Amino acid sequence: MTPPQRKEPHKEPRKERADAQRNREAVLAAAERLFTERGDPDRVSMDDIAAAAGVGKGTLFRRFGDRVGLVKALVEQRTEQLRADVVSGPPPLGPGAPAGERALALLDALLCLKLDTRPLMLALESAGSGSPYRNDTYALWHAELTALLTEARGEQDADFLAHALLAAVRSDLIEHLCANGVPPRRIHDGVAALARATLADGTAR
Repeated sequence: MTPPQRKEPHKEPRKERADAQRNREAVLAAAERLFTERGDPDRVSMDDIAAAAGVGKGTLFRRFGDRVGLVKALVEQRTEQLRADVVSGPPPLGPGAPAGERALALLDALLCLKLDTRPLMLALESAGSGSPYRNDTYALWHAELTALLTEARGEQDADFLAHALLAAVRSDLIEHLCANGVPPRRIHDGVAALARATLADGTAR
């Protein structure tokens, strides 16, 4: 007779210690300040960040791995609210607005995010062997935009068109335009014009 299996007691997920949370916040705040001041994360060493945050360098490496890990953590902080707005926020970005309006709002919000965090976004998009497509945030926004385009104009070409529209808000393009004196308002207008033309082409069929 097989003895009854003993059930393991349910374990709650271990919460982060208060001091570990404080260290994490101090590190991220110090990294963001130094990245912004120097204009390029590559100009900031892990020693610089550890000193500014008041923690040991070992703490940095254990928690974030490397400088790219720090950049990813900062970008995730910035995208959390945008994700929440897309899922359950007010229109036009959140549910309730027509899909075409939501697509326009999403592209505009992504452009705002990238303009506000130019050094971070450029560093992140360059980290995946120089490809902006090899990071989790790109896959997230591509899937969201593909779904909105499919709803607004049909499934045909939606996947490709989502890639094409996201290319208009690539960080290397934004950096190139800003470096050549193109004001942010013109970039916003250009992205919106491209998105509207794409949506209009679908509805005209």
